Amino acid sequence: MGRSVSYPTGSVVAFRLLDDGEDDDIDWVYECLVDEVIVTTKAAFPSFQRFDGWRGREDRILLRNTFADCGISTYCGLAAIWLAERDDARYWEADIYNPRTARARHWLGQVSGRFIDLFGELRLIGRFSNGEAIFERSRSACVTGF
Repeated sequence: MGRSVSYPTGSVVAFRLLDDGEDDDIDWVYECLVDEVIVTTKAAFPSFQRFDGWRGREDRILLRNTFADCGISTYCGLAAIWLAERDDARYWEADIYNPRTARARHWLGQVSGRFIDLFGELRLIGRFSNGEAIFERSRSACVTGF
């Protein structure tokens, strides 16, 4: 199976390239993208608060609200910016007393289109049998010239 950028199962994912040229400082580009994701997401979805955490070893959580985590994962110059239902002990403990899962999935469904419009430059169109992903530029990226 081929290696690809990681993101949580069941998440809403927007894809972007990190490097546009050989002269880019990839660490600086990454930090700029992280800052952009935080500022843009908080402006679009005010319920999010800064959060510093990880899902596994590859998926960095940047923001969290009652229902979801917003984060970023990278691999070989490709960034996956994602929204996923929370999957932490405090979330599941609270769910026992006041069920959140259905509301979380409903909320994610409501915001997914706007989230993809905010961050998506590439669209995943398929995978080869070895797991390699195939992308195309999103329509919004084509119109804006990115």
